[in-house]
Amino acid sequence: MAFAASMASTASSTVSESVNREASIPASSSALSEAGKDWLKDVEQLRLMPYDDQTGEGINQWVPGATIGYGHLISQQEWPIYQNGITLEQAEQIFSDDLAPFVNTVNRVINVPLEPHQFDAAVMLAYNAGISGFSSSSAAKLINDPQAETPYSSLENAWKAWNISQGKVNQGLINRRSAEWKMFSKGVYERW
Repeated sequence: MAFAASMASTASSTVSESVNREASIPASSSALSEAGKDWLKDVEQLRLMPYDDQTGEGINQWVPGATIGYGHLISQQEWPIYQNGITLEQAEQIFSDDLAPFVNTVNRVINVPLEPHQFDAAVMLAYNAGISGFSSSSAAKLINDPQAETPYSSLENAWKAWNISQGKVNQGLINRRSAEWKMFSKGVYERW
């Protein structure tokens, strides 16, 4: 959610990679695990004062990318509420409120069973790419159908293509996608 990401186009191909469906839970009834919440909080990093997400610098007036808490983008309308900062309790509530639409989106968009760590990783991608970005992504299509036609040769490549911020490849997003992919494919919750 903290970075606006877009996907690069490449030649179309079919995918032969599959999601492990043994010991899985239908996505439509899944919730983000505590390990997933902790990982996301660690990655987003708590900031009780507003900052510019693109620069990491503190701000005293609204800018596109104004952020607070655990990666909450501050709308221009919200600025008067958050301009002087928030408490830890407020940050936790905002985080919980912010997560709900992304959890709901993954539950709605993904129509195959996922293991809990796969669901967590999908929520992480949705949280960072945005609801519409995730919903229409090749990654979501390939999770649902490993044979879906997309511009990517694998689910991993589709996932890791979300590495663009402000029109440029971003090392932070490369690292984040790699960590999310490790979570999705191996169940490993590690920060880079």
